Amino acid sequence: MAPGTGPVRAVWTDYGGVLTPPVAESMKTFCARLGVPPATLLAAMRQVSRDCGAGDDILAPLDTPLLTQETWERRVEEALATHNGIRVDLGDYPARWFADRAVNQPWLDTLHRLRRQGVFVGLLSNMPPAWDRHWRLAVPPEGLFDAVVLSYASGCRKPEEEIFRLAAERAGVRREECVLVDDLAVNCAGAERAGWHGVEFTGAAAASARVDALVATDIALVPGGDA
Repeated sequence: MAPGTGPVRAVWTDYGGVLTPPVAESMKTFCARLGVPPATLLAAMRQVSRDCGAGDDILAPLDTPLLTQETWERRVEEALATHNGIRVDLGDYPARWFADRAVNQPWLDTLHRLRRQGVFVGLLSNMPPAWDRHWRLAVPPEGLFDAVVLSYASGCRKPEEEIFRLAAERAGVRREECVLVDDLAVNCAGAERAGWHGVEFTGAAAASARVDALVATDIALVPGGDA
């Protein structure tokens, strides 16, 4: 299917690496607290993913989910011990991952502005169930998102076509009227295969400019703040 070409009425944003600093930065900070090199922890996560038949996508076992959070933590610990001789406690991983994690305020400001303009704004994320309450504390969805579509609740994940079909249906618009803003090129490519627009996120200013150029010009302004 060809990528979208028409004006956009629904803007769907990713979470990690878009509404937060780049994931690589978050991983570096997390690993410094843990005392494990980032490359070593990522290799252990990839091993667990491969063992689950999910390839090299390190969060695929968690965000569908194929494993519970506790089982995943234990298996990553075992991989670190077996392959690297590193013994570390990964218990309560979600709370520790989200601790002191900043939000991307310029991009939040853009989303609020788009919503005031009458644009549908949604969150479309590959999200593990055990992480759900943590992201909601960091970025409260009320007054920001018209809909939230998460992989663990949908039974499908980006870049699979089904999750884009579900999201367009939730927005009540045609697929070519949707855009995904995501930090991963593979997810943007998946959106385009599903008939959406895709904007690879490299920074709030550039993404805002690209989204503004796509948004339908006939959307009525919503007076008095957020819709």
